[in-house]
Amino acid sequence: MDPSQVDVPPLKDLTIDNITDNTKLINGQCPDPRLRYILERLVQHLHDFARETRLSQDEWMTGIQFLTSVGQICTDVRQEFILLSDILGLSLLVDSIDHPKPPQSTEGTVLGPFHSHEAQIEPNGSQISHDPDGEPCLVLCTIKNTDGEPLEDVKIDIWETDSKGFYDVQYPGREGPDQRAVMHSDKEGVFWFKAIVPVPYPIPHDGPVGKLLKLLKRHCYRPSHMHFMFDKKGYDHLITALYLRGDPYETSDAVFGVKESLLIDLGTVSAEQASQYGVKEGSKLITYDFVLVTEEESKKLREKEAMKAMEKLGRRMKLYNGLPVPDVD
Repeated sequence: MDPSQVDVPPLKDLTIDNITDNTKLINGQCPDPRLRYILERLVQHLHDFARETRLSQDEWMTGIQFLTSVGQICTDVRQEFILLSDILGLSLLVDSIDHPKPPQSTEGTVLGPFHSHEAQIEPNGSQISHDPDGEPCLVLCTIKNTDGEPLEDVKIDIWETDSKGFYDVQYPGREGPDQRAVMHSDKEGVFWFKAIVPVPYPIPHDGPVGKLLKLLKRHCYRPSHMHFMFDKKGYDHLITALYLRGDPYETSDAVFGVKESLLIDLGTVSAEQASQYGVKEGSKLITYDFVLVTEEESKKLREKEAMKAMEKLGRRMKLYNGLPVPDVD
């Protein structure tokens, strides 16, 4: 921007004590109230962090180099920044804030770094995994709204690892997507498919995030799970997963994704189900009833929780595009 078009307040003789207020002052000319508020709080917390920890120049540079390496390892199929957000608990926190759920609905969880847009649209009953070493598993699910009514034509994105704990995108030279599909619910709100039993696996630990986990003496494993993402006009976008109860990493998920309401027990396919769905009797079975929230329900709850949180902090705020900003009028 042309400096002659910007009204810059005088900035000089800046110190530990006045640098924060001056940085916020010059950023405060931003016309967007939400961006202005986000930057104001970001600067405040960043500067307070540096002062509180007495951050050294070497530590500052180490942080810069770490974030640089996180960006350098990212590719179209590997998002190291999402992984970093996951292991710091930020991903789950943001999802919980932005997509609040009433008690009777399905909770969300982390997206993870291995969702892709390569999945093919498949009809109900499709075999989504072609891993010969995987244990066959029939998945039978329903989708309803909070009034208990079935939801037709919901787009469902599904993905899981193979039996060795790797996603398809982790294999160089792969021919196409596997262990993933996009489906749509039928008029009864039902969708079903044939997959394999999920297994625990390590998140990628050959990069900077893995090195950080090692320094923190944390393991890199996730419990056995299967990812689901739901999309339907008029309903709040839901990213979630189902986790196998009793998994050795159930209570120490490296990315904090497990919630009690998303834990399931593996069932067994009955003779009647085997005949109806064309699978082997006695094979493994996953069943779950998903409940979606309307956009209006989610919006009201999000705004209510936002204002409650601001009141708790003692701040005078108002909503701007559904998000809190300072009320200075």
